[in-house]
Amino acid sequence: MKLIKSFKALRPSKGKENDVIAPPYDVLNSSEAREMAKNKPFSFLHVSKPEIDLDPEIEFNNPSVYEKGKENLKELINKKILIQDDKECLYVYEIFLNGISQTGVGCVASVEAYEKNLIKKHEYTKPEKEDDRVNNIFKLNAQTGPVLLAYKNNNEISKFLNKVKNENPTYNVIAHDNSNHKIWIVEDNRRIKEILDEINSMDSLFIADGHHRSAAALRVKKELSKKNPNHIGDENYNYFLAVAFPHSEMNILDYNRIIKGLNGHTTDTLLSNIEKKFSVKKHEIEFKPKNINTFGMYLDNYWYELTTNQENINSIDPVESLDVSILHDLIIEPLLGITDERTDPKIDFVGGARGLKELENRVDNDGFDIAFALFPTPIESLINVADANKVMPPKSTWFEPKLLDGLLSHLIN
Repeated sequence: MKLIKSFKALRPSKGKENDVIAPPYDVLNSSEAREMAKNKPFSFLHVSKPEIDLDPEIEFNNPSVYEKGKENLKELINKKILIQDDKECLYVYEIFLNGISQTGVGCVASVEAYEKNLIKKHEYTKPEKEDDRVNNIFKLNAQTGPVLLAYKNNNEISKFLNKVKNENPTYNVIAHDNSNHKIWIVEDNRRIKEILDEINSMDSLFIADGHHRSAAALRVKKELSKKNPNHIGDENYNYFLAVAFPHSEMNILDYNRIIKGLNGHTTDTLLSNIEKKFSVKKHEIEFKPKNINTFGMYLDNYWYELTTNQENINSIDPVESLDVSILHDLIIEPLLGITDERTDPKIDFVGGARGLKELENRVDNDGFDIAFALFPTPIESLINVADANKVMPPKSTWFEPKLLDGLLSHLIN
């Protein structure tokens, strides 16, 4: 079974890319998106977050929002701000930020391979977010947010991609976070076949970021295939938009926790209980973990270094051995009383890009009582969990930088 294939991308016409590019729909709230898109009529935010063009009181999942997105996308196509390639291509996609480069393949991935767990997931989806993506895809007749995939390192693919990168890119843009995004269009059939043959010979691919988009694509495919009496399996709706990177180039940041309340503990009783499972060292300045099984804790204006006692770690289980699991199983649930981190309103999550000062700020000024800083989950751990057909705890990984919206879209009609 093929894991990926080439496709006819909908993309900005040359010279319009800087007017179009936008952050992913799910990293901005509506007010932030409204401000970013101000005086930018061609910003893809008008498609990905079309509520910005409606009354601010309208909810993001109101039917009028999806209708507005359809209208805005149609306008970008009619004005030739967005154009579609005439033939199926692959798209070499490089991101450069803070001295780190990662280069992947823009493609469409098989929904059937996802359904059969050859494109493997590692987290659950939330019904409300999944429904939103389903409604978005149906109304637009397009997938506009790429799923971030990882594949195990492959030297042959790297050689192919580096050859392509010797040429001038079609797009070379700077994103809102100062990341540099370049795209090369691969039209040559021989080159396309070389890349596809290598990736499709792999046992599996791994979803790094985009579980709701891929789950939504499966639901859309099931619905459209039922309605199509001539369904044969190669229609565009049988694939979802993706960019696949080698696993060693994936950049994962820490995903930290902040919690309201100490579950009846005082600082002293909480520290006393933590010391039963961890070595505890007090710090006068912020402490950022530099290794797995080590945590930073901010409490009562002090930072603490927590190191797990090894006898408390289940090193055999790929999920239970994760730092996010260790923290939950030894502190967050038994001591702070939070059973389900996905639903409990007492806990919130802060991406590592915001730094430890953000943790201090939220505890000092925003009604939270304690913060935990984690070491980033290694990409190898994500692969181990997915290979074991298990799921990670919520908010285990934060991938940075993000793929941009607007550079590549996939029409499914």
